[in-house]
Amino acid sequence: MNTALKTAIEDFAEIAAPYLNIADEVHYEDTLTLVEELLEEADDSADDPVNGIIEILAQAIAKYESKNDDIAAFEAQAREAPADVVMLRVLMSQHNLGVADLPEIGDKSLVSRILSGTRNLTKRHIQKLARRFNIDPGMFFDR
Repeated sequence: MNTALKTAIEDFAEIAAPYLNIADEVHYEDTLTLVEELLEEADDSADDPVNGIIEILAQAIAKYESKNDDIAAFEAQAREAPADVVMLRVLMSQHNLGVADLPEIGDKSLVSRILSGTRNLTKRHIQKLARRFNIDPGMFFDR
């Protein structure tokens, strides 16, 4: 094997180890950020080597997520809940919002009832949320 290539691979493995064998939340978040950055820079062609690295990192992320109880609980809840509630929870989580932070829906009591499944989002709620978060309203529906 080419000595320079072998050295480069060994250096890469040493630097990438925390991202390839995610052991904690900090490295998990760092790996997610790294993948996002690489996706922005990657070329869509199959022969871009960055795409191979993204795939390896994605596998490491999936492995970590499968062992993380909080993530597993969230995924189980997401599979059981209606798509609109799941989407609402994701938006709230991503934007660090509480039940009082969604004037598009109404008061915090109504938001709580929607999250608990005793009330439903209306078409008007979905339209307003889609505008606020600049997303496709279709994301609130099962596919």
